[in-house]
Amino acid sequence: MTELAPIETDAIVIGAGPVGLFQVFQLGLLEIKAHVIDALPYAGGQCIALYPDKPIYDIPAVPVSTGRELVASLLKQAAPFEPAFHLGEEVESLARQDDGRFLLGTSRGKRFLAKAVVIAAGVGAFQPRRLKVDGIEAFEGRGLFYHAPPAAEAMAGQDVVIVGGDAAALQCALDLTADGPQRPRSITLLHRRDVLQAPSLALAEMQALCEAGQMRFQVGQITGFEETAAAGERRLSAVQVSDVDARLHVLPVGQLLVFQGLSPKLGPVADWGLALERKQLQVDTESFATSEPGIFAVGDINTYAGKKKLIVCGFHECVLAAFGAAAIVFPLRKTPLQYTTTSTRLHQLLGVAAAPAKP
Repeated sequence: MTELAPIETDAIVIGAGPVGLFQVFQLGLLEIKAHVIDALPYAGGQCIALYPDKPIYDIPAVPVSTGRELVASLLKQAAPFEPAFHLGEEVESLARQDDGRFLLGTSRGKRFLAKAVVIAAGVGAFQPRRLKVDGIEAFEGRGLFYHAPPAAEAMAGQDVVIVGGDAAALQCALDLTADGPQRPRSITLLHRRDVLQAPSLALAEMQALCEAGQMRFQVGQITGFEETAAAGERRLSAVQVSDVDARLHVLPVGQLLVFQGLSPKLGPVADWGLALERKQLQVDTESFATSEPGIFAVGDINTYAGKKKLIVCGFHECVLAAFGAAAIVFPLRKTPLQYTTTSTRLHQLLGVAAAPAKP
């Protein structure tokens, strides 16, 4: 097969958390087109993965916002610049080319050519905590899914087992109980303890559904699995579960959805030859450039004297990184400082009409 040509763009933003999303907006104001790559299957980073419904109080001019609301607002803000998102894949390689651009390769085989790269990877790429069962990794993506369930139609008529004890796992189970042609044959929520970390309303709904026989809650841990073979393909057929009394249960399973939390890992970034200090990227605070010209780092992934790991600080870093990137993307162009309140050009880019002047 012929290798596909790389996707060419002005800039690549690695990380789709709040800082990465605001970086897209700031790049867009300077007419820099960006593609965004994130290891998680959704935008939002830590805000969505770890505290989607917890309140955040220190975003300027926003007295209170949940992580989910903040991410939704940032996506809406960046929308006029039409960023392309590549989610559920990790940047595995990065190398400078003879023409000065960077060639990036992802875990899904995509390749990108960009003049500038902004690393907004937070504390690292979030990786799901996987089941510690020998051999079960062979079913990932075809019967076994971590934090990213398959399409609803793939679960229609299936025995679905959901592993986890937090709000995300419970909500996934509750969502699947809705009546309709795509409803699973059975729904089991499996957790190692009989205590779930979830909102009281969701817990009450689960109890009612269990009493009505529409879902089941099982305490225990997966210790093994069973499989079948059809048309030469191995498929999960059941999981073996050991309960608190060491009794073995066998649960039929067509789709196994695992929500055991996420852990950040610096990953391939550590191998790109960039100056590091305690697993964080050293930057110049004039433009938040790393030790490699053309590569910038914003947010929790970077370090410098006086660094504070706050979202609002990351937003400030995005502004200066965007101007630094503009000098590389448009080397013959002066980049003036413009104001969104008065700049006709910025209004055009944002797709808004200028506000009428006050008398």
